[in-house]
Amino acid sequence: MLVINELSVYYGLIQALDKVSIKVYEKEIVALIGANGAGKSTLLKAISGLLDKGQGTINFLNEDITKMTAQKIVKKGITHVMEGRRVFSGLTVYENLLMGAYLVHDREQIDKDLVMIYEHFPILQQRKDQDASTLSGGEQQMLAIGRALMARPKILLLDEPSMGLAPILVQEIFNIIEQINQKGTTILVVEQNANMALSIADRAYVMENGRIYLEGTGVDLRNSKEVQKAYLGGV
Repeated sequence: MLVINELSVYYGLIQALDKVSIKVYEKEIVALIGANGAGKSTLLKAISGLLDKGQGTINFLNEDITKMTAQKIVKKGITHVMEGRRVFSGLTVYENLLMGAYLVHDREQIDKDLVMIYEHFPILQQRKDQDASTLSGGEQQMLAIGRALMARPKILLLDEPSMGLAPILVQEIFNIIEQINQKGTTILVVEQNANMALSIADRAYVMENGRIYLEGTGVDLRNSKEVQKAYLGGV
């Protein structure tokens, strides 16, 4: 579904990604784990068209999207929930969700999608008339994911969905990610909580210094002594 081949990205003279190659198959959950500064968020931004690519290619559904603008990439079915939630303050929860549906012109479909979002996130229905900026961190994360789902993505890019959340909320967010995937949405998730990410991932990649260092199934990497020592608190 998504094939990245030897992708390199630079911030000025600094190389952020060095010939990164990954694959994401339809209906998978694929996790990217690694330390801060490893290049995980940069990779998501490159996929969604927010950064210029130095070398390499990005193919989505057998189409080269390497040089496409972010606007065209969204229309192809790639939606990016960026680190930090970035909800629209001054707009209600309901209005934020409608912003996610700006490419959908069928009002009946929008209403159906809202019902689906409220099923995933009942708290958003309770808070639908509340300013989004007044929500808790966990509620804002739910809103950011819900807003992305309103665009009816084929693949959802999630950048650090558990950041800053209490452990009980982290579990809830990851349960919801699994539910979204089970309903047919492919997911590529960047996550510093490696244990949680690997617990739900079909496959995963470990990034270090802008390169893919390890890859394998979520189970295999979770059981890897190298990964346990570096990312899971093992000895």
